[in-house]
Amino acid sequence: MTNPFPCPVCGGASALLDVVDFNKSCEELRGVFLPLSGAPIYYALCPGCGFCHAPEIAAWPLEEFERWIYNDDYAAIDPDYLQARPTNNAASLVAMFGDRAPPVRHLDYGGGSGLMSRLLAESGWRSASYDPFVDRALQVGELGRFDLITAFEVFEHVPDARRLMDDLRSLLAPGGIILFSTLLSDGHIQPKQRLTWWYASPRNGHISLYSQESLATLAAHGGLRYARFSEVFHAFLDTVPPWAAHLFGGL
Repeated sequence: MTNPFPCPVCGGASALLDVVDFNKSCEELRGVFLPLSGAPIYYALCPGCGFCHAPEIAAWPLEEFERWIYNDDYAAIDPDYLQARPTNNAASLVAMFGDRAPPVRHLDYGGGSGLMSRLLAESGWRSASYDPFVDRALQVGELGRFDLITAFEVFEHVPDARRLMDDLRSLLAPGGIILFSTLLSDGHIQPKQRLTWWYASPRNGHISLYSQESLATLAAHGGLRYARFSEVFHAFLDTVPPWAAHLFGGL
């Protein structure tokens, strides 16, 4: 029997979980609701690793994402995207490593306009930004390798989680680390229950929703270990480099 909804993380057989309106957005957490679009978006859940995904949107070509999600209205759907999030993330990284920038090459993967990277450069970091949607003329293989890769609020947007892992792995220098943020679905998504979680929002492009087990599975696919700092902040790594030892304690 064919598997109509293969899990993009572990390859297992996902099953349809629920359907939501396309205009379901993260702004509902703030009490802002868009008019119903009338377009049903189905999410499937993998019983093996707990990964939840929207197969139909994941199959879209880039032009469809640009037309329906990352269009001129996106800033209203995600008001922190342009300024607040990259500014806050840059400040968090600077605080994380203290007054002195770490002696490494840094890449902000999925960095949008590159604002976070520019702010880090002003603080003495050797930082670059790459966004596969924005920097379409660049190929991953042209970027080189980096000791520290960040991907803040990126994982939930990608249609192919394994391809993302492959790209990040190819960009990672030996002994490097990947720091990323995405909200864990554990406790929010359950089999045979309606998908009411605010983070499951197709209008924001949130089409890949990760359990802790699915992130550990994805790390293993890339030959790395998974470390969790919180429900939203995570890392992939092989060994802990000296310049980041203070982040990982006894790991």
